[in-house]
Amino acid sequence: MAIVDELVQALQAESESLDGLVAELSDDQWATPTPAQGWTVAHQIGHLHWTDRVSLLSITDPAGFGDLVEQAMGDPSGFVDAAAETEAARPPAELLADWRKTRDRLGGALVAVPEGTKLTWFGPPMSAASMATARMMETWAHGLDVADALGVKRPEGDRIKNVVHLGVRTRDFAYLVNGLDAPAEPFRYEITAPSGRLWTWGPEDATDIVRGPAVDFCELVTQRRHLDDLNLEFIGDEAAAWSRIAQAFAGPPGAGRAPQRS
Repeated sequence: MAIVDELVQALQAESESLDGLVAELSDDQWATPTPAQGWTVAHQIGHLHWTDRVSLLSITDPAGFGDLVEQAMGDPSGFVDAAAETEAARPPAELLADWRKTRDRLGGALVAVPEGTKLTWFGPPMSAASMATARMMETWAHGLDVADALGVKRPEGDRIKNVVHLGVRTRDFAYLVNGLDAPAEPFRYEITAPSGRLWTWGPEDATDIVRGPAVDFCELVTQRRHLDDLNLEFIGDEAAAWSRIAQAFAGPPGAGRAPQRS
């Protein structure tokens, strides 16, 4: 199976998992505040729907996507929030139905992208595989916000490896958006999967090492948990410094979350 097919299947499974959390909610429950300041459950799903829709636009109508980027440049800090606000104002049943249709269309479009094609985005162009991985990361992260808002704990599967991989690949990006120089030497990552398997990246003789559970690692790079609330080990000064700026998502440095432990 081609890598894009596998990634799209993982993305669809993650979307269906989140769908299962919201499908039976009442309209009042869709208005439940989430840990993202000012965002309700409806904002979270609205944001995912909007981002899936613009991802699809990048594939099917590059010129139209270019127009959207120009609009975004007029309000780069508020464009995403404004889109989420618009989507959240829709009737929940309508928003959910549209999200389902859009994410299905996006999956089919990603699989059909010719090999070697670069897709335009708000940042550097990306491959279909990279776009599918980015959508997986966002769906997982915003799904965690919804789960936290509803007071439920989601079962995690090994498809989360795609989010871990993105967190590893974006190490240098985190330094860039913080105006810092990335270390010249790679880190070693030793991450334990939900299934108990050990996933590794980087040379075995690296002096900077990151260890811990996959869920905690993903919570770190998506900035869904404070560093103090995570069961992660950072060996080496550079790994410790990176832990305070880790960021797998595009855009300026995130504000992160307040610690939960007393």
